[in-house]
Amino acid sequence: MRKYLISGIVLICGVVAGFSLQPVISSDNIFENTKKFDRVLNTANRNYLEDIDAKKLTEAAIRAMLNELDPHSVYITAEDMKGVNEDFSGSFEGIGVEFDIVNDTLTVATPIAGGPSDEVGIQSRDKIVKIDGIDAIGISRDSVPKKLRGPKGTVVKLDIKRSGVKDILHFSITRDKIPLNSVVSKYVIEDTDIGVIGINRFMATTNDELNQALEELQAQGMKKLILDLRINPGGYLDQAFRMADEFLGHGDTIVYTIGKRPEFNEAYIAKDGDKWEDIPLIVLIDAGSASASEIVSGAIQDRDRGLVLGVTSFGKGLVQRQYPLGDGSSFRLTISKYYTPSGRCIQRKYEDKDDYRHLVGRLDLENGNYIDNALKKIKDQVHKFNEKEKNEKEKINIDSLPIYKTRIGREVFGAGGITPDVIVKYDTITPLYREIRNKNAYYLYVEDYLNSHPEFKSKYQNNFKDFSKKFIVDDKILNEFKQFATKKEIKWNDEDAKKDKLFIQNAIKSTFARSIWDRNKASQISSQVDVQIVEAIKYFPEAIRISKTK
Repeated sequence: MRKYLISGIVLICGVVAGFSLQPVISSDNIFENTKKFDRVLNTANRNYLEDIDAKKLTEAAIRAMLNELDPHSVYITAEDMKGVNEDFSGSFEGIGVEFDIVNDTLTVATPIAGGPSDEVGIQSRDKIVKIDGIDAIGISRDSVPKKLRGPKGTVVKLDIKRSGVKDILHFSITRDKIPLNSVVSKYVIEDTDIGVIGINRFMATTNDELNQALEELQAQGMKKLILDLRINPGGYLDQAFRMADEFLGHGDTIVYTIGKRPEFNEAYIAKDGDKWEDIPLIVLIDAGSASASEIVSGAIQDRDRGLVLGVTSFGKGLVQRQYPLGDGSSFRLTISKYYTPSGRCIQRKYEDKDDYRHLVGRLDLENGNYIDNALKKIKDQVHKFNEKEKNEKEKINIDSLPIYKTRIGREVFGAGGITPDVIVKYDTITPLYREIRNKNAYYLYVEDYLNSHPEFKSKYQNNFKDFSKKFIVDDKILNEFKQFATKKEIKWNDEDAKKDKLFIQNAIKSTFARSIWDRNKASQISSQVDVQIVEAIKYFPEAIRISKTK
């Protein structure tokens, strides 16, 4: 049975579960200010020119009050809480499809395997034209869950337009409990023993999903792991504890928290006996990796358990607790800071919240290896930056850089996020590539291609390995795609197309994989040109070296 040095309270990094506590402060000052608000609200109710909405005014006051604190102390309406609870509980009730809006049409990206839609025969690329007899053309993205989700056992009727079928198809689907997965990709890189597991949030089932994925990949020959926490904004703090514990040895500190009140001071220490404590490990992070993602990557880095690769993370070192308000709404209040094992708090300054939201304050370094002699390398960069920077206020004080030490004495940096051991920035893409993506032209082209070449799907759908190795997006397909994109009013630039040729080819191929199989297969194709994954493969000897250094 797991033993944790924590009081059994589930905290959140990014998202929290509900709690109720005694008021932190009870004083004449609080009492007087409460009376002040009560007087304003009651006076407005009695005397304002028109009838007032007391609930609306109260909610606005709560939002404004919390906004005076920090960016992560927020009010959540009762309606929004329903979505929050579904997103992080690990399941919801509905028909079980992933969808997209394509040319104002609700389109099935893929039915969730084993779900109600899958069971009745809904297919990828099906177009939902009516929901319960009501026209769905032009439906907004936000409206879709409201129409398709609902209590288990209830029925929703769909009218479907399917490519190659003349008549409209009619389906009656009984809603059921649908699992939500935080593991969004899991595969072994072809011709290697390296597994990749991508996780997009930390919800109630995340660590169980991780272990299941690890077992599956090990059965496929995985001996090394890339843990992909990019664009992962966080979630339940206890899931971050448990994930880090899978890889760290007995007695290792994972994270600790310090708040104003002593009961908010907690520590989490790894237990012994986890199966994955010796697997060579590299963690991928980027500017979208926050809170729980930073706890995991910070612990792995501080304990020299593996390498962290990518770009500097978001920089959220605050912990929130969620308090229910009795009407279904809640508010989150920051109650502590968390610290990595070396003592780092990686929270960025947030006095200017607009700057904070625009990622100001991260240590954004150039590409390179910062595994050893990191301080010298960073000082050299800062010196060059300061020489070019004319504004004195923007210059960086080298002596103020917060330096910490890992278990074996490597230099790591506090404040402004987790700075990776190896900086690998994303490839720069051209405006053409972005326009193609924004106008959904890859999907539309692939749909058109599959409709006019039905033999293509038949050829590959039972043999992904052949598709991955043998199917090439050649110049003929690229020329066809150029003509297709031009008809979709995309401003084709041959120079941009030349620069982005490899990425355009890969995007087309990965879209085929998504249409024929699923998101996981598409991720496998995308990884072939993912510069951070490509570089991570090269760094496993270093990851093994530092994890074995005593």
